[in-house]
Amino acid sequence: MTTAQETALAYGLGAFVVVWSMLAIPQLIIHLARFGRVDRRRVLTTGVVTLYACLAVAVVVLPLPGPGDQRLAQTVQLVPFQWVTDVGTELATYGLPRSHALLTLTFQQLAMNVLLFVPLGALCVLLWRRGFLFTTLAGFGVSLLVEITQLTANFGTAPFVYRIFDVDDLMANTAGAVLGWVAATVALLLVRLRKADAARASAAVRPTPLAAAVPPHRAAPDARAVAGPVGAPHADLRTQPLPLPR
Repeated sequence: MTTAQETALAYGLGAFVVVWSMLAIPQLIIHLARFGRVDRRRVLTTGVVTLYACLAVAVVVLPLPGPGDQRLAQTVQLVPFQWVTDVGTELATYGLPRSHALLTLTFQQLAMNVLLFVPLGALCVLLWRRGFLFTTLAGFGVSLLVEITQLTANFGTAPFVYRIFDVDDLMANTAGAVLGWVAATVALLLVRLRKADAARASAAVRPTPLAAAVPPHRAAPDARAVAGPVGAPHADLRTQPLPLPR
């Protein structure tokens, strides 16, 4: 991570503290008025989204160019996978072996572009319950907006163009959103499988309810009581004394 990126993240954190303070207080008041309590989940969700937005904007926009900064010789890069060539050029310039490719500034910039959009893909699943196609289009659309912002010098608010419109950034940002969607989807699937396994295990160890008691007047007679003791001869009605008349 470069010094400029560290500075941008520091400003992003500062902006988050200010913006979330402005959002959290009205949100707490609304929750108390409507529900009589604070919905911690909604407050936490607002904080996470605000933090991501502040950090993303800070990384994209900051640091702003100063009066003495040199203008870019190239403002548009439309060759896909140009970063591969740039990694090779950087290795050759500093005389480094290919094993140091992941340590080059070019690759680190690419990795940052991927990681920058991973939270967006995760939010599409966890917060908005969106699918793969929506997440891909959202990642590409937001990335395109970022690149247009850089190409137009922050829509004319900056003194000149200080960031390159790069097609590789579009690809990396979209890939980051897709990666975040996949990670969040797998995480949700694992959580659901664990809950299902826990429910099945709980049902397996749960004692079987006893059968409902049969009322005494409906109870079936005991076969042994009817038949008499085991091995005893059956009574012959012809040899039994007749009842005496009353």
